[in-house]
Amino acid sequence: MSTENEGHEGTAQPAAPPVPPVPAVTPEGPPAPPPVADGVRGPAGEAGATASGGAAPSPGSAPGYAGPPPGPAAAHGGAPAGAHPSEPATAPLPGPVPAAPAGAAGWPTAPGAGHAHGAAHGGDGTAWGTPVQVGAQPPRKRAGGLLAAVLVAALVAGGVGGGLGYWAAERNDSNIGSTTVPAAEIPKDLQRDPGTVASVAAKALPSVVTIEAKSSGAGGDIGGSGEAEGGTGTGFVYDQQGHILTNNHVVASAAEGGTLSVTFSNGKKYDAEVVGRAQGYDVAVLKLKNAPEGLSPLALGDSDKVAVGDSTIAIGAPFGLSNTVTTGIISAKNRPVASGDGSSNKNSYMSALQTDASINPGNSGGPLLDSRGAVIGINSAIQSSGGFGQSQAGSIGLGFAIPINQAKNVAEQLIKTGKPVYPVIGATVDMSGKDDGAKIATEGAGGTPAVTPNGPAAKAGLKAGDVITQFNDKPIDSGPTLIGEIWNHKPGDQVTLTYDRAGKENKATVTLGQRTGDS
Repeated sequence: MSTENEGHEGTAQPAAPPVPPVPAVTPEGPPAPPPVADGVRGPAGEAGATASGGAAPSPGSAPGYAGPPPGPAAAHGGAPAGAHPSEPATAPLPGPVPAAPAGAAGWPTAPGAGHAHGAAHGGDGTAWGTPVQVGAQPPRKRAGGLLAAVLVAALVAGGVGGGLGYWAAERNDSNIGSTTVPAAEIPKDLQRDPGTVASVAAKALPSVVTIEAKSSGAGGDIGGSGEAEGGTGTGFVYDQQGHILTNNHVVASAAEGGTLSVTFSNGKKYDAEVVGRAQGYDVAVLKLKNAPEGLSPLALGDSDKVAVGDSTIAIGAPFGLSNTVTTGIISAKNRPVASGDGSSNKNSYMSALQTDASINPGNSGGPLLDSRGAVIGINSAIQSSGGFGQSQAGSIGLGFAIPINQAKNVAEQLIKTGKPVYPVIGATVDMSGKDDGAKIATEGAGGTPAVTPNGPAAKAGLKAGDVITQFNDKPIDSGPTLIGEIWNHKPGDQVTLTYDRAGKENKATVTLGQRTGDS
């Protein structure tokens, strides 16, 4: 396709004045002898008009005329028979055409007689009427036409695509509105599911307090007064009357003439006093002096039903950082723990719940909660590099809590009488833990009998030297383990003891006695 003839399909184009028109198709490849041009003529038997308006030579007046080819001829420069109607009648000239010789009347001199029909009939001569070629030039490819076709195709494709896009957008807008997806709206109030740590902590924190204890500071200088000593611990609301449950070792320094203050999570601070404390259990009860109305006690769980692997939440003031929440699980149950208050040689004994929730100095006295938010223990001790106790060492994932069932019994005793009551078996036990079990000592404190005459153990037939190996079918491996198990019960409870005497296993039923106060 030639760009020069676009829009003029079927219209004859005028030829150059000095020469006849060239063939409609330019041969590809290397130059070859030019084909014979039959000239431009009208229908058979009629001579076509030239572009200049002159008459074309008749067959009889032009020597070397080869005669009309078979088939119809293109009229007035139209496409030859069989050509596509959209193709132009002539192709662009391959190069400049030289002027005709003087006196030639518009046509070059006819060739000699020996070459009149050479090219037309397969000869090697040059036919009359063939355009003069200037040098050997390769045929020019119609790149312009191809480029135009590509551009037209691209524009058509783009127009079709744009039209389809517009049509789809119009239909989409009319059917479902804007295709823009709106951003999700931010909830006005974030509601956390019940049972999550955040939900449990939010409910429990208003009932957890930070306790500051200061001693009287007696002694230390000539005037008899010294600098006050104190510490920080944790506690929680036990009832609506303003009782606070905590550890004994948290308040021990202020129990004799010191001062106690309690601060809630909202920052409100109240003075408090000691109602009672049990050094052996490591439990103490305080009471707010001006308790506010609307106190919300924490719910108490059942520590006997706790299972290893249950989730735990610890709340406290580690190193004075109030309202700190940590989480973990129950790592073990019935862990025998002996710990001291740091100010005396007296120890506390417990059959503790072990947890890996982070517990540090300052967490003491705080609640250990289950996943529902119920108290299952009072955080009391940690295992540090130096052993059990409340030293300033940090958490290594071994924390211990007093079971709440035991702590509740002690708290009720302290609120009623101000003094603790301990269940006993009436025997002194060796606390060295060298034997596999709890061995009854050879003698008691100050040379007294190891087995109290007419006491619970004596009535059950136990004697000095017997080694207790089981307590209600629970293994006993040491004296602290036995005491911890005994103190999980109440005076008057009947328990079964398995003991070894001279290599023989025996069983005995013991009704627990009691002892009031710390001795």
